[in-house]
Amino acid sequence: MVAARVVNIVDGDTIDVLLDGRQYRVRYIGVDTPETVHPTRGVEPGGIEASNRNKQLVGGKTVYLERDVSETDRYGRLLRYVWLDEGTMVNALLVEEGYAQVATYPPDVRYQERFLELQRQARNARVGLWGRSSGGVPEIGAHGSYDPAGPDRDCGDFATWQEAQAFYKAAGGPARDPHRLDGDRDGVACQSLPGAP
Repeated sequence: MVAARVVNIVDGDTIDVLLDGRQYRVRYIGVDTPETVHPTRGVEPGGIEASNRNKQLVGGKTVYLERDVSETDRYGRLLRYVWLDEGTMVNALLVEEGYAQVATYPPDVRYQERFLELQRQARNARVGLWGRSSGGVPEIGAHGSYDPAGPDRDCGDFATWQEAQAFYKAAGGPARDPHRLDGDRDGVACQSLPGAP
């Protein structure tokens, strides 16, 4: 792990850090929070809360960055697990508190099982995103009601692989995959979910 100073909070799962005298954008591995700065989706329900929580956790602090397999994502952002001084992993805490959903993309899967268990607990306790059911926002977990042409969905929105695979096919399958559910492009969505082949 390497120490870095947080200089900016981009949103709930992305920060800018100062590392060895250079500024880098860091995307948290394995989790996804609702958007606040996306160019086409705008602010999604829960996005501001997730961004504010991320700021509470890491704003202006020294954090410790842990790499998995990949160095960067397709946008050039460093992919990292982010740790606080006291040994708390921010990625995991955001899932545990219901601010983030699990979004695992192989080969970066070191803490996948831990994240999925925390997400199950958050969903069962109906905390954060899992408790939303008003204001016209589909409740996360109401898997059969998602519109394949609607807002972006992640693997964490589905309880089983079968649900995710059906949604993936309805949204265009391997030819389109607008929700990026098939990270390795093998025609099988959300391989981290229970029931996956």
